Amino acid sequence: MLLATERDSKQIESILSAYHLHDIEQADRNLQAMAGEPHHRRQLADILPILLDSISRTADPDQALNHWERLFGEVTRSSFLDYLRSSPRMLDLLCTIFGNSDALAFTVIRDPMLVYWLSEESVLSKPPARKELETALHKSLAHLTVKEMKLEALRRFRRREMLRIGVRDLLRLSTVPETTALLSDLASLLIHAAYEIVDADLRQQYGVPMHKTKQGRWVETGFAVMGMGKLGGHELNYSSDVDLIYVYASHDGETKAPRGRQKEKPGAVGISNEEYFEILSRELTKALVEQTREGYVFRVDLRLRAEGSVGQLARSLDDYKKYYSTRGVVWERLALLKAWPVAGSMEVGLDFLKMVKPFIFGPPKDKIDLSGALAIVQDVRGVKEMIDTKMADRGHERRNVKLGTGGIREIEFLVQTVQVIAGKKVTGLLDRSTLGALNRFVRYKLISAQERDDLTAAYVFLRDVEHKLQMVQDFQTHALPDSAEELERCAIRGGYGSEHRPAALKQFQADHAAHTALVHKIFRPFFESPKTFPLFQAMLRLIKILK
Repeated sequence: MLLATERDSKQIESILSAYHLHDIEQADRNLQAMAGEPHHRRQLADILPILLDSISRTADPDQALNHWERLFGEVTRSSFLDYLRSSPRMLDLLCTIFGNSDALAFTVIRDPMLVYWLSEESVLSKPPARKELETALHKSLAHLTVKEMKLEALRRFRRREMLRIGVRDLLRLSTVPETTALLSDLASLLIHAAYEIVDADLRQQYGVPMHKTKQGRWVETGFAVMGMGKLGGHELNYSSDVDLIYVYASHDGETKAPRGRQKEKPGAVGISNEEYFEILSRELTKALVEQTREGYVFRVDLRLRAEGSVGQLARSLDDYKKYYSTRGVVWERLALLKAWPVAGSMEVGLDFLKMVKPFIFGPPKDKIDLSGALAIVQDVRGVKEMIDTKMADRGHERRNVKLGTGGIREIEFLVQTVQVIAGKKVTGLLDRSTLGALNRFVRYKLISAQERDDLTAAYVFLRDVEHKLQMVQDFQTHALPDSAEELERCAIRGGYGSEHRPAALKQFQADHAAHTALVHKIFRPFFESPKTFPLFQAMLRLIKILK
């Protein structure tokens, strides 16, 4: 391949095709470009058998060689080849990255020093504790004073930690729950850090937001970022928008210059709390989503706030209380089951959770009856039918692992509907995470241990597939590819083996069909004929509607 004085194209094709490479001419060009001058060519020849064997086990060996060529253009070739020869573990690891995830590959290519960071034993051997991440983040910000530079540091930190999480996932060093927990912790830390950076900057301009207590005392007005959806449930996706709600303690009051600075700006007029927190919410969202050469922090979805995409970005606790008491709908009740403060004032966040409880479960003195339970089931069924129509229009009813038939959303709707109906009477059923809730259902004999295990296996399988789809390009996608070739690659990323690729694809499709069929078998009767379904009856007995 690299050292022969005469090149035989048929022999080259025979060699490369044995490693599952399809575009032989491009693969050969990649290798020749990587080799370069005679000394480097000999160095590459020494590691080439291991490299080709490693990429042959990945989802896309052709793309792996493309990424290898790109990396060689960013490093000092001779010393890097020496390093790879002395570290076959890192050679194999880079092949795994390059052949399975473009997004992770480009992270390494733009910053090759991350290769040496990944080689440190502690980086991949165990998941980082949240406190460890927090300490590292604070260290990266400590020497910076300019807002923009701090935000760039957040983007770099996010990129590095996403690499760690993605590699551990590809190597099967993390379970799906561990991966989603790490992603959630990372998002929460970065959102809180971004909030502190933006808020400090705005306070320099406008002063400190304050309001009067009932006793007439001026106090600082707290602000909380509520994580919703999978972030609130501590089960975030690999490439997910973060669903957020911005809330503050009181819309009365205004900003005031901090003590010691009143004389610096004599006569300065503060702005209302409502205006301050609207500016803060807008600037925080911008800081999170803005794409720079360092990337972005997180994509943000604010449509779960009051009035969705047309409402104010931030509202006070009282404003949210009025909204939910007059205009809240059933899907918002389900969504709020996962709400949790992820940034800002924990006190305000917990006050928000306390405030929304009557909306989620009904007023304290109200009792749930059979007709009320059936009405909730019917409302959720209506939401699911709208989703089903949308999936059918796209031809995704069997391909979408999140919203399709037997998908993740059916498990979530089942869990959340039970929690909304029975959660006020039996608080032990409440758990923000889907898997945690299923465990609680077994404890209260709503489902059997076998049903819990089946639904858990399906949920973990579908979430794992979702991650493998999203880590290719860092896109928020949930649909299985429609081509057999891409579907085969998805199976390989998911750990189905690469020696017999058609067999891997067949097993993957069989497992997907089995898991989704099982989920739908439980979901459908609960929502179509609940009165006769054992889970519904067990729930009613638990809350003493049925004897």
